[in-house]
Amino acid sequence: MAASLILASTSPYRRQLLRQLGLPFEAVAPDYEEQIDQQVSPELLVKHLATGKARSLAERFPQSLIIGADQVFVDPRGRILGKPGTLAAARRQLQQMAGKKHTFYTGVTLFDARNGRLQSDFVPFTVTLRALSSEQIARYVEREQPVDCAGAFKIEGLGIALMASMEGEDYTALIGLPLLRLTDMLLQFGVDPLSSCS
Repeated sequence: MAASLILASTSPYRRQLLRQLGLPFEAVAPDYEEQIDQQVSPELLVKHLATGKARSLAERFPQSLIIGADQVFVDPRGRILGKPGTLAAARRQLQQMAGKKHTFYTGVTLFDARNGRLQSDFVPFTVTLRALSSEQIARYVEREQPVDCAGAFKIEGLGIALMASMEGEDYTALIGLPLLRLTDMLLQFGVDPLSSCS
């Protein structure tokens, strides 16, 4: 029996990205509490968080392939940050980021609950924000309410206007689910998105 595909996330951005692969899936909230540990490298941290999310659903979905993902970025002082959570925190994040280069780290895990097989990786993506005034930042935050996005911007929306430049191999990593790496993983687990094309 083929495994069902579960996305361990309620993020609308990740759901939208995964739909691009044309595979049937169910999005389920992971039973996992994200905690940012400043003593761990961002590369390891996002892999750990993505794996925790994927594994947290194994008992509920024992016949499934489960996808977990998480994202953080590193601020100019070297602190690892995630979602701002409030509008005030979103404004502060953007004020600190404006005019500077930042690297985002997106972790992705594919876990086969049937046999415990697991692959986990991370994908970096770097952005440089324009020099922004406090008024521009306030207007942006009010308009897009980016409280659930690491970095306090939605790159798939008006957030693109905040950018001076972007560098990376897979822009979908910046949105929250690196589809190039995930497709590689799915193929190794015997799932080919192109096989369902007619």
